[in-house]
Amino acid sequence: MTIAQMGVASIGSKTNLTNWLATAMSIIGFAVLTSNATLAAGKKVHITAFGDSLTAGYGLPPAADFASRLEIALTKRGHKVRVTNAGVSGDTTSAGLARFDWAVSDDTDAVILELGANDALRGIPPLIARKNLDKILSKLAARKIPVLIAGMRAPANWGKDYEAAFNPIFADLAKQYQAQLYPFFLEGVIDKPSLKLADALHPNEAGVDEIVRRILPTVEKLIARVKTP
Repeated sequence: MTIAQMGVASIGSKTNLTNWLATAMSIIGFAVLTSNATLAAGKKVHITAFGDSLTAGYGLPPAADFASRLEIALTKRGHKVRVTNAGVSGDTTSAGLARFDWAVSDDTDAVILELGANDALRGIPPLIARKNLDKILSKLAARKIPVLIAGMRAPANWGKDYEAAFNPIFADLAKQYQAQLYPFFLEGVIDKPSLKLADALHPNEAGVDEIVRRILPTVEKLIARVKTP
């Protein structure tokens, strides 16, 4: 029986009319819920990889960057995702903060935050890096966007005091903002020349794949925290 037919059969009494309206609204409500569920089921989780040259894919051919390789790896594991490369070579935490508002789009569901390497390489005071990352994380918290912090380590040439001030930044902020933490973005790559470009700083294609392989379980935890509509 169609909604129109129900109307003809029930129009005779006020009670039946009320019942008809309730039934019709239930049918419409069910259709809307079903539609929303279908949209949610088909929606890809949008992850923005926000970082510097390590994210951008410095020195690599197209589609060999971290975001592209991560999207492929996650898709192979059954995740419906889209990973955007929002890396800019040379970015410090200050530069990242300056472009954050327009670089992380409104449809972003989660962020991988990978900044700090250039601060450490240039010997920028760790307190500046900490404050900048804190401000970025505060913006993400205000937008209710789950985040994975990819940590970095200071080079030994700046001395023990610099290391002691810089290296704990990422774990401290992850605890403060209850973020996922991957302690060192270049874990398993930094000490292997075969996984780096000739500059001995950036990962080559195999190096990117190794980073993706190692960070993948943490990214999956990030995806689990995303609340899709």
